[in-house]
Amino acid sequence: MLFSSQVFILLFLPATLALFYAAAGSPLWRVRILLAASLLFYGYWDPRFVPLLAGSILVNWMLARVAGSVRTGWVAAAGVALNLALLGAFKYADFFAANALALLGRAHEPWDLVLPLGISFFTFQQISYLVDLRRGRAPVYGLERYAAYVTYFPQLIAGPIVRHDELIPQFEADPRRDGLAERCGRGLVLFTLGLVKKVFFADGYAGDVDRLFAAAADGSVLAAGDAWYAALAYSLQLYFDFSAYSDMAIGLGLLFGYQLPLNFDKPYQSLTIREFWRRWHMTLSSFLRDYVYIPLGGSRQGEAGVAGAVMVTMLLCGLWHGAGWTFVVWGAAHGAAIVASRLWRNGGLRMPAPFAWALTMSFVIAGWVLFRAADFRAAWHMLASMGGLSGWGGNVGLDDLRFLLVGLGLSLLGPSNVEIAGRSWLAQRAVAVLAGIALVAVVMRVGHGRSIDFIYFQF
Repeated sequence: MLFSSQVFILLFLPATLALFYAAAGSPLWRVRILLAASLLFYGYWDPRFVPLLAGSILVNWMLARVAGSVRTGWVAAAGVALNLALLGAFKYADFFAANALALLGRAHEPWDLVLPLGISFFTFQQISYLVDLRRGRAPVYGLERYAAYVTYFPQLIAGPIVRHDELIPQFEADPRRDGLAERCGRGLVLFTLGLVKKVFFADGYAGDVDRLFAAAADGSVLAAGDAWYAALAYSLQLYFDFSAYSDMAIGLGLLFGYQLPLNFDKPYQSLTIREFWRRWHMTLSSFLRDYVYIPLGGSRQGEAGVAGAVMVTMLLCGLWHGAGWTFVVWGAAHGAAIVASRLWRNGGLRMPAPFAWALTMSFVIAGWVLFRAADFRAAWHMLASMGGLSGWGGNVGLDDLRFLLVGLGLSLLGPSNVEIAGRSWLAQRAVAVLAGIALVAVVMRVGHGRSIDFIYFQF
């Protein structure tokens, strides 16, 4: 079920909160209620995948138990391999098979595999736990606490990618402890702001983005104005959509008394591509840094080694986002840009901030075109149109342009939702009441139109 659906807001969330706080005095029953609610939340999408999720959790927990008792690294390594095999079977098998057969000059009939929701996220979480256990940085948890950590519904489907030591220790904290009203007030405000961002902004750009990118995929000629509008609107749609999910996840966590990690920090204000990746999808960036880049040698080696580690890391980042060559090339382009940015800085070169920002954002927006396009042909049509090869001008309406400018202003100039929810004057019960009224207004708006899935559900 969607966070932005009436069934979640009006039924699932209130019922889960009521049961959770009714059992507030028992850490064990709080965990059990969270686990049951999370499995129900996941099964609402497609109950066929609940056994897959449960089986993955059980196997990983059993491997962790063995690894914790025998203290040999191969058990955890085998667990990592099994997780990668599971992810590969559902997400990449068809892609690799098609490319292998293409090299042999044979056609591939696509396999009818349905990608389980959230598999990229809960697989990475379990990999990080097994690696930390192998490094001696994690204890062996009980099954119920471990399962509640993996399935915790606010972050189960699309992150943030939460590590074991960021959530499981919080299960012991009494949700009624001092600061309850403040946490609930901030959580409700953040959830509501994320809901507004998703329903009114991300979904508001979706129609035009789909139409214009579909036209580019069909080979239609777009004027530069329309192409730039499509690229900018998608950049805003992607940011508002994914950051809205993260905002709502953090807000929901606060309602239960838990603090989830920040996932976005005004990324479109970045002056370098390296800064962009410190601000965009921050939990993925830190995962790739700690479990891919640093094990490959990180910054402790020469420039050639660093460049190689960066390229491998970003290629994997691109492939993580999707089983397609456009994603691989997108990741490689970002890797090359990070290497170039590092060489520029190490060479003592500097660029005025406005030029640095314009260059960085131009690269990011062009990258989003490749990220969104159905294939390289569609990406080329869109990028060529942005370059004016199909003529200037466009048919963007004045209202659409105003809406675009509002989104640009919010993403570039305004504070983030997390910053707004952290303001001191929001730590009042009255604000929670106002946020509740705003939430009712958004729920009524949701009831008038179709709900659009979050973009990162497909990854």
